[in-house]
Amino acid sequence: IAAAVDTWAQGPAALPPPRQPQTPVLPVEGERNVLITSALPYVNNVPHLGNIIGCVLSADTFARYSRLRGWNTLFVCGTDEYGTATETRALEEGLSPRELCDRYHALHADIYSWFRISFDTFGRTTTPQQTRIAQDIFQRLLARGFLLQDTLEQLRCESCGRYLADRFVEGTCPFCSYAEARGDQCDKCGKLINAIELKNPQCKLCRGTPVVTPTQHLFLDLPKLEGRLEAWLERTWAAGDWTPNARHITRTWLRDGLKPRCITRDLTWGTPVPLDGFRDKVFYVWFDAPIGYLSITANYTDQWERWWKNPQQ
Repeated sequence: IAAAVDTWAQGPAALPPPRQPQTPVLPVEGERNVLITSALPYVNNVPHLGNIIGCVLSADTFARYSRLRGWNTLFVCGTDEYGTATETRALEEGLSPRELCDRYHALHADIYSWFRISFDTFGRTTTPQQTRIAQDIFQRLLARGFLLQDTLEQLRCESCGRYLADRFVEGTCPFCSYAEARGDQCDKCGKLINAIELKNPQCKLCRGTPVVTPTQHLFLDLPKLEGRLEAWLERTWAAGDWTPNARHITRTWLRDGLKPRCITRDLTWGTPVPLDGFRDKVFYVWFDAPIGYLSITANYTDQWERWWKNPQQ
């Protein structure tokens, strides 16, 4: 406390000289290097104050603090642009998914600029770098035996000639009988839903009645990773960096046993799956989107691996 009072009494003269910004910002040997990301905002709508306060503003505050401390800081964000919500919104607005993403990406960038959010780079997930890195991670998982194939029962609309992703189906919730439940979740009771469980399902595109049809998909073999994950969690929990809520949720997943997780979808708007038999599918957005942090950094600098594959710094 005495040292803080002394520094305060000296005023700005006691502060270290401001750090001269470099472009691009890269890790520096022997210094504290800080990489900050905020949740990638989804691109199918106009951001509101809740979006900004909930994740972007808090990350921006910490980025400004880090820079004031003289730490070498990179702040990365961008729009999350793949997935069925984009396709749905594009249909509603009479645009292609690409046109919709171009429109809302520019709108997001303008709003964050107006708020003076101090991103070092604000990118997007629909880039060649995203495809390259996501497919590389997929190929590594495949080569190491962490993927498996299985058949899913999925709703198919014969009138539209397509399998229907969760958000292209509406019907009656099997839990609370809400008549306008989506194929992934009921907005009334909040429960997650498998689309084939809906009563009286309807295709959102043509209002026809879809039929249950088998289709092949790829899954991340999470049970194979469970033992290794538990050992890693015990080490990181012991370090004390996890919040109680994060620990509780993670323990609940492990208590129930991890299940294989589907990572492909029968859509056209997404990162293509580079495997014979699955080239008409794309990666599920929750496999693809977190890789956006890497690809946005890779679009910012070709030395992106110095941030993402550099535990020594």
